[in-house]
Amino acid sequence: MHLQKLFPYALTLCLTLVCSITALAQSFETRERQVARNMLTNDLTPTSADDPIIISLASPEEIKAAAETTTSAGFKFQQMMSSAIDQRLRAPYSWGATGLSRFDCSGFVWSTFQSVGIDFERSSARTLWARFAPATPEEKFKFGTLVFFSGLTHIGIVADEHGFYHASRRHGVVYSTFNNYWLSRIDGFRRVPLPEQVETTVD
Repeated sequence: MHLQKLFPYALTLCLTLVCSITALAQSFETRERQVARNMLTNDLTPTSADDPIIISLASPEEIKAAAETTTSAGFKFQQMMSSAIDQRLRAPYSWGATGLSRFDCSGFVWSTFQSVGIDFERSSARTLWARFAPATPEEKFKFGTLVFFSGLTHIGIVADEHGFYHASRRHGVVYSTFNNYWLSRIDGFRRVPLPEQVETTVD
């Protein structure tokens, strides 16, 4: 008697369960077909808000080549800057001079950057400090960063964490180490922005 009463409920429950499983299977198959179609047609539209599809359009070879180009451009810039500095080493100091045989500190900096195609107005150390953005912590002792001293009255070009190049009143254009004397007089660092053509086409 009880079984006859429960039978309609059990039948309804079974039918509901079967319908739910069928609908779930169809939804899964539809989703699989959509993902497959996206992969075949490079459709970048996400199948749902929770499932973004991220596809790189660059091949591994292109990514590697781009990285090598960036590294190569930075290396070429450093070579050119090093060559320009070498040409000016031991030139005597002369206030207001920008070369080619004599320099003051800001004239040496301006002339060196000019020679590698980076153009900015020739001005004092204080003006250059105001013109350029501060160097990040990683850039402070990176080759080519500007270093300022003694209340913004002196400027040089960083070689690395050990020293810098500058036009000294007593010795002319020289390399000096970051010893206690110079470290105690540092005001800060600035980075000269490199134009795109210098970064990518320097030979």
